[in-house]
Amino acid sequence: MAWKDSIFYSIFKEKCPKCHEGDLFVERNAYKIKSLTEMNQRCPHCGENFQPEPGFYFGAAYVSYGLTVALWVAVIVALITFDALGWIEYGFLTHPATSLVTGVVLLLLLLPILYRQSRSIWINMFVKYDKTKAKK
Repeated sequence: MAWKDSIFYSIFKEKCPKCHEGDLFVERNAYKIKSLTEMNQRCPHCGENFQPEPGFYFGAAYVSYGLTVALWVAVIVALITFDALGWIEYGFLTHPATSLVTGVVLLLLLLPILYRQSRSIWINMFVKYDKTKAKK
C-alpha cells in the first residue's frame, strides 16, 4: 500500500477520504483565521458530500478532546523528560504553572490545526477510500 492510498495521507493532508485528491477545506492554510472553518460542500475531484447530514461534525468534538488530552500529556512528559537545563532541581519544571502556561500556549498555537485534524479524522471514520474514484 502506497502512502497516498493510506488513511493517514487523507487525514494529515486534509484530503477527500473517498478519492484522496480533493481538499476538505476551502483554504489550505489553517492559520488564515477568516477561512479556518470553511469546508467544501463536495469534493472538487469526485463529488463526495462532505456534509452528509446536519450536525455531522459534532462528533469531531470528541476527537478534538482526545487530541487535546494527548497534547497535554506530551507537554507534561516532555517537561519531565527533557530536563536539559536542570530546572527540576530548582522546582521550576515541577511547578504546575510551567505545565499550565506551556500547555495553554501550545494549545492556542495549534488550535487551527487541531480543529481541522479532528474534522478530517471524523469524516475518515465514516467514508472509505475508493481507488476507482481516485483515478477518474
